[in-house]
Amino acid sequence: MANDQPYRLAGVMGWPVAHSRSPLLHNHWIAEHGLRGAYVLLPVQPEKIEQALRALPVLGFAGCNLTIPHKVVAMSIVDHLEPLAQRIGAANTIVVGPDGSLTGRNTDAYGFIQSLRDAQPAWRADAGPACVVGAGGAARAVIAGLLGEGATEIRLSNRSDAKAVDMAQEFGPLVHAVPWAERHGMLDGAALLVNTTNQGMHGQPALDLRLDALPTTALVSDIVYVPLETPLLLAAKARGNTTVNGLGMLLHQARPAFEAWFGPLPAISPVLMDKVLASF
Repeated sequence: MANDQPYRLAGVMGWPVAHSRSPLLHNHWIAEHGLRGAYVLLPVQPEKIEQALRALPVLGFAGCNLTIPHKVVAMSIVDHLEPLAQRIGAANTIVVGPDGSLTGRNTDAYGFIQSLRDAQPAWRADAGPACVVGAGGAARAVIAGLLGEGATEIRLSNRSDAKAVDMAQEFGPLVHAVPWAERHGMLDGAALLVNTTNQGMHGQPALDLRLDALPTTALVSDIVYVPLETPLLLAAKARGNTTVNGLGMLLHQARPAFEAWFGPLPAISPVLMDKVLASF
C-alpha cells in the first residue's frame, strides 16, 4: 500500500475501558487490509464525555465506539442521530463527518442479527414468535433488530414486570409483555429465545428459565460471552436446540463501524476468531 493514504484513528470510549476487546478486532483488521491507522483505548470519565467527543475531529479521529457509561448520554451530544440509534435509545458508534460533525449510530442490532445468521443461514425473523428475556439496553437492540427484520410476534419478560410493560408499549403492538411468573410458558411454540440479561455470566447465577415448553427447532441465543457456553446454552444444546453465544454479536457489531471509519467491510476470519478466543 502506498504511504500517501491518510493515517486514521479510532478508539473505544468508556469508563472503565481496559477490558475491551475492540482494539484486538480493529487493529487486526487495520493490519489485514494494509491500512495506516490505529484503534486505541479512550478512558473518559462521565463528566468529560462532551469534551472528549468534541475533540475527536480536532485530534484526527474518524470516530469511536462507546461503551458503558456513555452510550445513552452521547445521544444528546452528537449533531446527528440515526433513527435506529434513536429507537434503541443508545449510540455505540460515533462517525466523524468531513465537516467535523458527529453522527451517532447503533450497530448492536446488526451484530445480533448477523450472529443468528452465522448459526442458521436460513434463519428468518418471521418464522415464529421470539421470546426475549430482560428489558435493558441489550434487549432494546435485540427487539429493534428483530422488528427491523420482520418479526411478527415478540414476547418480552423481565424480573421487573413494569419495565417489560413499558418497553412493550414503546415498541408497539408486535411486542407483548409476559409476567415474570409466566415466563416458562411463554416459550410454547417459540422459534427463537434470547437471553439479554447478565444471568449465566461468570459470577452470576444461571438464568431461572425452564425450557420444557420450547420446541427443539427453536434457536437459542445468549448475549453473554463469558463463558461462551452459559448454563442456558448448555441446557438448550442438550435437548437438541441450535445455540448462539454472545461472541458473534460482539464481533459483528464491530464490522459496520470499521467500514464507516476505514472503508472496507471486514470479515471474521478463523485467524481473528482464534485471537479473540485466546484473549479469554
